[in-house]
Amino acid sequence: MEWFGVRHVIDLGAGRFEERVTLWQDASEDAAITQAEVEASSYAASIGGTRLDLFQTYRLADPPASGREVFSLIRSTSLPSEQYLDAFFDTGAERQRTDS
Repeated sequence: MEWFGVRHVIDLGAGRFEERVTLWQDASEDAAITQAEVEASSYAASIGGTRLDLFQTYRLADPPASGREVFSLIRSTSLPSEQYLDAFFDTGAERQRTDS
């Protein structure tokens, strides 16, 4: 059995989306995605959202522990670093924790 991080997205309505990474221990990527799909459907229904059909998986090199990588995605782009962050991660529309 191996560990997999599965990234997926829930449509919360009103133009809001929740990106999640869940951990699964299973024999294959396909089996982990199947588990994640079931859990995501249940989670989305419980909060009045809709599960989107994008599931990306990452096989962990080591079992989960503090500081271990649980998901990785490499994206190619011609954008410089700051524009890349603004386009994909820091658009200004995120609801995220801020230190204040």
